[in-house]
Amino acid sequence: MATSALHTHGLALSNANLPRLPATVACPKYDRASLRPGIVHIGLGNFHRAHQAWYIHRLMQQGLAQDWAIIGASVREQDQVMRDRLLSQDHLTTLIRLSPEGTSAEVIGPMIDYLPIEGGNAALVRQLAEPAIRIVSLTITEGGYFISLTEDGLDLAHPDIKHDIHHPEHPRTVFGAIVAALATRRTSGAGPFTVLSCDNLRGNGNIARQAVTRLAKATDPALANWIEEQCSFPNSMVDCIVPATGPIEIALAQGFGVDDAAPVTHENYRQWVIEDDFCVGRPELEKVGAIITPNVHAYEAMKIRILNAGHQVLANVGELMSVETIAECVAHPVISQFFNKVEHEEIAPYVSPVPGMTPAQYINEVAQRFSNPEIRDTTRRVAFDGSSRHPEFILPIIRDALNGGGSIEGLALVEALWARMCTGVRDDGTTIKANDPDWQRLSEIARKSEQRPTIWLEQPQVYGDLVDDPVFKPAFCHWLRMLWSEGSLASLQAYLDQAQNSE
Repeated sequence: MATSALHTHGLALSNANLPRLPATVACPKYDRASLRPGIVHIGLGNFHRAHQAWYIHRLMQQGLAQDWAIIGASVREQDQVMRDRLLSQDHLTTLIRLSPEGTSAEVIGPMIDYLPIEGGNAALVRQLAEPAIRIVSLTITEGGYFISLTEDGLDLAHPDIKHDIHHPEHPRTVFGAIVAALATRRTSGAGPFTVLSCDNLRGNGNIARQAVTRLAKATDPALANWIEEQCSFPNSMVDCIVPATGPIEIALAQGFGVDDAAPVTHENYRQWVIEDDFCVGRPELEKVGAIITPNVHAYEAMKIRILNAGHQVLANVGELMSVETIAECVAHPVISQFFNKVEHEEIAPYVSPVPGMTPAQYINEVAQRFSNPEIRDTTRRVAFDGSSRHPEFILPIIRDALNGGGSIEGLALVEALWARMCTGVRDDGTTIKANDPDWQRLSEIARKSEQRPTIWLEQPQVYGDLVDDPVFKPAFCHWLRMLWSEGSLASLQAYLDQAQNSE
């Protein structure tokens, strides 16, 4: 079928059809054919398209950043479906803003290509080696950084990292591809580029730097020194709630008259805080609302501890109690009390204010965002990959609270809820499908925890020395036993009653 054909449920999204889309759908005003690449983004999914790509689009709408177009890339075979869909519609994306006040749609077009996904990542390495590429940005999830939880930095024992050390010319990983490309650029004189992490990690730029330089050092110490001296790895903080795409989201786009195979819905909120550390230039992102500051850490800590940790406070109990979305969790009278109690009393004391925002104000703002019923952000999506998210989002707060003599009862219950959720069975007996890259192992341990709760804490890669903490360990065991014997709702109520009785 020709790209100009009118589909049953809207006009097929393509360059040719942009002038024919309904007037209610905002479209690119810039000439996409004249755009020149400056960014390769690895891990191209919904969040990137609703966030970073939107900021670049906004600049392009002002006649700026015409040489900062985005080329998408991935090292995961499962992303082939997304690549095929975007290729079929000239890499355009329909963004649908959802808010209680109403919805709106716009088509954005800063992405101009999506590299082939192939073993050895030859196309990716070639593209990264091109002098025009000045920024390599990443949304590869917390688990994509191969962080060693027993040593400092990159897990050199991981099979994929070991492969890249022994076969640097055919890398499997993102970081192997980056190192291979930088080796070529160093030799050719193309020079360095900036690696910009957009993942929810504390000090994400520092972590990316460590991953790249440590991998390079394992194969070519001189190259590692050159990367350390020439490349830049700014820290950044990103924020926007972006649900997964399914039939509902595709139907929403069709309702606006656009037949988009991969539309993206998002809340009416975005934030991007970035260090100004770009070795070969950057788009003027501050002109479209990004915050450029040397103090990313404070923004990052507030967002990760209140929003990302808050997601984990809600998601696991939501799964156990068959509450489908985060908005429905916030609307639940007991779950919402649990969320507010933990946030204000056990998380906020370990968060510093940022200009114009206190921790308490941010908690209230996040609760309002979470409560948006138009955003069907499922508890399943938010609970995914708890083995990466809990060590990153929850456990650092527990350690700070233990060091400061604060309460950890609610956070211990959060950890017990995660353990109970990993059994794969809800309170009503229905099945929770595999929802973690390490699901089988986690499920086996979780089921054994009914008889011996401490077995869950005996995961050194997750809990480390917390397994023997004299405050956390008994609190965790108490709540996990109660979850097994009385269920999630009764356990939440017991926590709330306990906290109220202690006042």
